[in-house]
Amino acid sequence: MSELKLRRKRYIPEETILLKDDILMEANDEVIITTWKTLNPKSAFSHGCSCYFLKEGVKVSKFYRFDNSLLYWYCDIVEYEWNEDRTELTVSDLLADVIVYPDGHWKVVDLDELADAMESSLITPAQATKALRQLHELLSLLYRNKFDKMQNLLDKRGL
Repeated sequence: MSELKLRRKRYIPEETILLKDDILMEANDEVIITTWKTLNPKSAFSHGCSCYFLKEGVKVSKFYRFDNSLLYWYCDIVEYEWNEDRTELTVSDLLADVIVYPDGHWKVVDLDELADAMESSLITPAQATKALRQLHELLSLLYRNKFDKMQNLLDKRGL
């Protein structure tokens, strides 16, 4: 499990970063769970944990304040690409995100970035279509009050 390398790929701004300091807690065919500290210091949060849902194309993260209180859940719409021997996974951020607050309200963010990436040909039409379909599935869970299915994997581990 400790041999798996995770890379985060962004289109806006364009960058690919090895997440060398993330701590791998679990990895199987359905999920990868990590804990992490922020790469760059932030005033609102300092650390968190993430669950990469490999079949759903969603990364769900818990962002914690410095006092360990939950700031929010952050859901990235992503796509995954394994290297040939499955020892390295590149997680590409498809730009559409959903923030879920502890009181249960939520909001969709960064659709403007998805549109910009489409206009600038930073992502393909197929990637944009995939992002919108994955966003639809995530929003369907939220509308039906079923987001706890995604939250529980981290909560049950005390993360």
